[in-house]
Amino acid sequence: MTVMTERTSHMRVEEFEEIASIAPETVTLEFINGRIEEKYVPDGDHDEIVRWLQKRCMQHRPDLWLYASERGLKVEPYRKGRVRPDGVLAPDEHFTGHGEWSAPDGVLMTVEVTSHDGDTDRRDRVEKPAAYAAVGIPVYLLVDRDACAVIVHTHPDPKSGCYLDIHRAPFGEQVVLPEPVDITLDTEILKNYVR
Repeated sequence: MTVMTERTSHMRVEEFEEIASIAPETVTLEFINGRIEEKYVPDGDHDEIVRWLQKRCMQHRPDLWLYASERGLKVEPYRKGRVRPDGVLAPDEHFTGHGEWSAPDGVLMTVEVTSHDGDTDRRDRVEKPAAYAAVGIPVYLLVDRDACAVIVHTHPDPKSGCYLDIHRAPFGEQVVLPEPVDITLDTEILKNYVR
């Protein structure tokens, strides 16, 4: 995930959408747990991880597309949250006709890549997996650059807002992204993208 800072608290989703719609194109905003946060430009290693994953998805599942960074999703119970994952895997042309914020229906996987900031633990390891599980996204893939590991979250339980199965693999191992994604990743190259 890219660097973010908290800007205000306990805002209504309608207020957030109004602010997000008029924000300059150099600013990307997310809304999680009633807080608005700014998402900064990622570093080059972050971009290379997302590019690598996009390429792997295209090679193994040409019927799907990994939408990177710009696809906004409605998350959390009753759609009270808005996020822009680093990647959203869905069927090709799935978001045709959608506005800026899409329901998570039909999304097969979300991807986050950790940033080197103080909010990564709260945001990428706690809040986002809970939000993605709460709306039933089948797979959450976290590329954790601090831990040099890939964490695959599966079997979401919307009632508890958590994933029931979590598999952690150090960079360098083969990682299986199970159905409905059905892709195996060789993560050796990820060792090149950590500081």
